[in-house]
Amino acid sequence: MTSRPKVLSIVLAGGEGKRLMPLTLDRAKPAVPFGGTLRLIDFVLSNMVNSSLLQVAVLTQYKSHSLDRHITLTWRMSNMLGNFITPVPAQQRLGPHWYQGSADAIYQSMNLIRDANPDYVVVFGADNIYRMDIGQMLEAHIDSGLGATVAGIRVPRAEASAFGIIDAAPDKKIRQFLEKPADPPGLPDSPDESFASMGNYIFNKDALVAALEADAADENARHDMGGDIIPAFVDKGEAQVYDFKDNEVAGATEEDRNYWRDVGTIDAFFDAHMDLVAVKPNFNLYNDEWPIFSYQRQLPGAKFTLRGTAEDSIVSAGSIISGGDVDSSVLSPKVRVDKWAKVEQSILMDNAQVGRNAVVRRAILDKNVVVERGAEVGVDHEADRARGFTVSAGGITVVPKDFVVKAV
Repeated sequence: MTSRPKVLSIVLAGGEGKRLMPLTLDRAKPAVPFGGTLRLIDFVLSNMVNSSLLQVAVLTQYKSHSLDRHITLTWRMSNMLGNFITPVPAQQRLGPHWYQGSADAIYQSMNLIRDANPDYVVVFGADNIYRMDIGQMLEAHIDSGLGATVAGIRVPRAEASAFGIIDAAPDKKIRQFLEKPADPPGLPDSPDESFASMGNYIFNKDALVAALEADAADENARHDMGGDIIPAFVDKGEAQVYDFKDNEVAGATEEDRNYWRDVGTIDAFFDAHMDLVAVKPNFNLYNDEWPIFSYQRQLPGAKFTLRGTAEDSIVSAGSIISGGDVDSSVLSPKVRVDKWAKVEQSILMDNAQVGRNAVVRRAILDKNVVVERGAEVGVDHEADRARGFTVSAGGITVVPKDFVVKAV
């Protein structure tokens, strides 16, 4: 029997998530709730577990308490089999400074690689919405014989200037790695599309260690995986692209096959939620063959009373719709919507309360927000801004955690 390669997975979860403020005011970006009962980090960790990658280190840094707690409570692997998913906070092992970039985060955590001594190192981001069988990407990486593989997703060439772009030859070998180019290169088999980097990589261990050490010694480097490490592999002819379109995930539908969303802004975060609630959703949370795991509390089922309704919506356990109307929305656990209240195209996080005759429209209510009787959110953007709420470029109002919205 051929022995399986030894793999260490590293999840980069230390980003501040400034563009998601105020949702990241009190939590790390990967800890932001999503889809009612999940957190952003649950997607990459579920992909790893479903792909049988069961030795995972999650590198954390900013406001990491809720993220560390979530990982510790949720992601318990079998110690008997040597499996683990563990948060690893920044420890200043190499001097009195925090991580200077994604490459520096791994370099400062080199002890993890030395201790595990893997054949291959999987390095993925922590805050995108997608399903992926990483084992298929690993197989493609091993077959290539190259030092690095970068996951790429096809995007319309007309929109590609917003991404880090991979210029690849027909044999998938990367010729250039371009940061938001004005004139993105098309694909050999599809001139109107370009490869955008998904920020997911697989490396031969020895090649990665050498690249990180060279990067650490370069005073002019940004110490960034996409900005420095991958271009170094490209310059040596040692990098290939893995086409996300080739990835086959069990239970995928035609609508959500190859779905991937970067939810780094409020508008993208909102749009990804709206993708969940259609009759045929663009991303299907109900795929039992490739489940997205998360912490599950013991709560009673959602309750509808006094002719309360919810249409095209996700309503989580412990919520009560008591005579209110909910449309095209996602409600987290223990949300309450009272009589004659209207919630439209909105995201309500844990324990949000909407009082009688209140209106919440195209809005995000963070945890424990109370919208008092007759109050409105998302109806008048100038009034929302006057109260200190964030209103995104796309017109989404965000109410920060624990805020009480009073009627005018």
